[in-house]
Amino acid sequence: MPALVRLYIKNVIIGFALSAAFVATLLVLNVGNLWHLVSATQGGWIAVVMLFVFNGIVFAGVQFAIVIMRMADKGGQGGTRRPVGRVGALAPVPAKAKVRAQDMEHR
Repeated sequence: MPALVRLYIKNVIIGFALSAAFVATLLVLNVGNLWHLVSATQGGWIAVVMLFVFNGIVFAGVQFAIVIMRMADKGGQGGTRRPVGRVGALAPVPAKAKVRAQDMEHR
């Protein structure tokens, strides 16, 4: 198995483990009376499964993004503050305006 696929699977497992801990914490602390809503409703388990899966997708994506961004080459020099393109491209350009007599009457 390629190393990148193995890295992705590992981070998905970590993300879903974090999601399980997060959902369990929400239920145990009864945030927003969630435990009562889930336990007193006939299909409450569906809400818990959806909360787990959707948070797992988000946490896995964030976990994988953090790992990928930390893989950056440490030897880089970073960017420069030089303007892109010609040096004089952002110089102001004088504009001439002609005032007509009829425009002066409306003021």
